Amino acid sequence: MRHWFRTQPRFDRHPDGKKGLLQIYQFSGKAKNDRPRSAYGSAIMTDDVDRNRRHFLAVATAVTGGAGIALAAIPFVASLKPSARAEAQGAPVEVAVGSLEPGEMIRVIWRGRLVFVLRRSEDMLARLPKVTEYLDDPDSLNADQQPDFAVNEYRSRKPEFLVVEGSCTHLGCAPLEQFEVGPAADWFGGFFCPCHGSKFDLAGRVYKGVPAPTNMRVPPYRFIQNDVIMLGAESGAA
Repeated sequence: MRHWFRTQPRFDRHPDGKKGLLQIYQFSGKAKNDRPRSAYGSAIMTDDVDRNRRHFLAVATAVTGGAGIALAAIPFVASLKPSARAEAQGAPVEVAVGSLEPGEMIRVIWRGRLVFVLRRSEDMLARLPKVTEYLDDPDSLNADQQPDFAVNEYRSRKPEFLVVEGSCTHLGCAPLEQFEVGPAADWFGGFFCPCHGSKFDLAGRVYKGVPAPTNMRVPPYRFIQNDVIMLGAESGAA
């Protein structure tokens, strides 16, 4: 049992000779860890303990802050490295076309661009000569819009397969496929851009009098097998 009593406060100078006075409280009784306490009940700490605690807190704060900065920097440093997806976008892409039915089209992403791969039916191929009088560049004279191998009436390596970038040459919108004939007399099927009315035939050739200035672009590609196209690689097998 610990017995406390308060005597008349006595003021002494600090033991280390520092300025300021200490208010001393006396108590009687012995108990484990008994220490002098202030008027508010908290223990009076010595300068040594206070300095040690401040040093510990400073070190702990510095270590924690350093670790936090290192952890925060990891995502930033990682972001500087190109992602696998970004690296893959610059590489050639294989496209299997053997399962495509005549008249069916698939969409592929290559280098961040949308590419249309259409397997044209015999009927679609037969329509191509009928539309030439309505086209602005039926003979693909603008060399920037296709590789040399696509300068033909089909604009392709193989007549049945059309490979074009799915982007309107006006403002870059994605044209919609409308492969049926009509109802307009000059429409034999192809691609229509609803944004500003540009039209392209089943070979991606642009119509006269529309906002789009050129034919749809044919990307470099080749067949590495009879039913597999390699987008982005022009040399090699046909």
